[in-house]
Amino acid sequence: MSSLFLERPIPKLVSDLNAGTLTFMDLADVVANRISDAEASTLAWVCYDVEKLRSAAREAHSKRVARGYMLAIEGVPFGVKDIFNTKSFPTQMGSPIWDGFTPGNNARVVDSLQFAGGLVAGKTVTAEFAVHALNATLNPHDPSRTPGTSSSGSAAAVAAGMVPFALATQTAGSIVRPASFCGVWGMKPSFGMIPRTGVLKTTDSLDTIGFVASHAENLRPILDISRVKGPDYPFVYRNVDKYGAFPKHPGTPWRVGFVKTHTWQQAATYAQDAVESLARKIGQEVDFEVEEIEWPSALHEAHDIHSLLYAKSLSYYFQHEAQMSSRISPIMKEMIEAGEGIDFADYKAALQNQERVCHQLDRLFSGYDFILSLGTATSAPMRGVEELPDPSLIWTLGHVPSVAAPVFRCPSGLPFGVQFVSRRWNDYLLLQGVEELVARGVLPSGSQPIIRS
Repeated sequence: MSSLFLERPIPKLVSDLNAGTLTFMDLADVVANRISDAEASTLAWVCYDVEKLRSAAREAHSKRVARGYMLAIEGVPFGVKDIFNTKSFPTQMGSPIWDGFTPGNNARVVDSLQFAGGLVAGKTVTAEFAVHALNATLNPHDPSRTPGTSSSGSAAAVAAGMVPFALATQTAGSIVRPASFCGVWGMKPSFGMIPRTGVLKTTDSLDTIGFVASHAENLRPILDISRVKGPDYPFVYRNVDKYGAFPKHPGTPWRVGFVKTHTWQQAATYAQDAVESLARKIGQEVDFEVEEIEWPSALHEAHDIHSLLYAKSLSYYFQHEAQMSSRISPIMKEMIEAGEGIDFADYKAALQNQERVCHQLDRLFSGYDFILSLGTATSAPMRGVEELPDPSLIWTLGHVPSVAAPVFRCPSGLPFGVQFVSRRWNDYLLLQGVEELVARGVLPSGSQPIIRS
């Protein structure tokens, strides 16, 4: 399953466009051809319009000629998870309640990517309201397996070579999990790094904007373009722009922690073995020091805290939809009803407990540049089979940045990934560490090849 987007990272695509060895129409044609070849067996898209994309590519070419220089990702197509507002496509949020809904505006992050020259290829499939219900998307590696739920369409579209990256969100593990199951790269930045304006809200303290991508080299430019920056955003400005965006000095050893979280024992043996082997391999690299970290007992209640916050928030934000119970899934109805039974005082206490988790993770990361842990407990399970406890949930609860790397194959050949995590606001240090491991050949630069024809 060849695709230009699986062969070349975005910086190379932009370089080739600037040199004239590729054209904007060439990239639009890649999208059209890959959708034609793979969409019927993948079902990654809610809607797309290849003619609209070709028209946008022609317009971009004209503007490029008149301007005389390239924008950061000019002409590069991307997918948008169907909970982000878009002017040019409906935003239906995985629900029949919102069939055909057109918001008339773009989400802030969509605008940012378009201002940088990116072209929206279409809307990717999401779970109902980006929660848990299984959707139509099929895993490109094996249609009998889940591609993940909430951001499944984005991950599948990238894995199938239809686009080089796609917007995604994570409230529990919905960036890392689909990236792992589909064998692509994923990044969940620090909570608040990318603005949520114009994106469906399911919770106030968990929803995080990120993306999946075909190559490690795609992560940094997309983060640079989509994130907030400057003194108007004081938390990010103080923690990232002023102090956190500086590269690690050459020759300074990388301090890496290896942690077995409270979900470790429930993971498949092959997943445990693979991550432990990778930790040893990284520790053999010059200027890399790896140390196993004991998981704090205080963090064992992370899933309970997360579940309470999630359910209560859903019951608040989806009161209207709850009145149309015949048009929502049983699992959505169940979570809303569970949230209705939670007292506000308990919700407030859970928010306080979440903040304590954040501070505990700050202490855990003290002395380490980044940590590696399980990405998912297994490779993609069969569709409809309950997944094992999510190793990503704790990092979402703690507001820290994480990168999912498509490193491994399970005994049956299906891909699964590892997860690299750093302290809040250390997004760029995390990226630098991952990029260094890619440069040394410890991590792959691209996605895992599709195992079926």
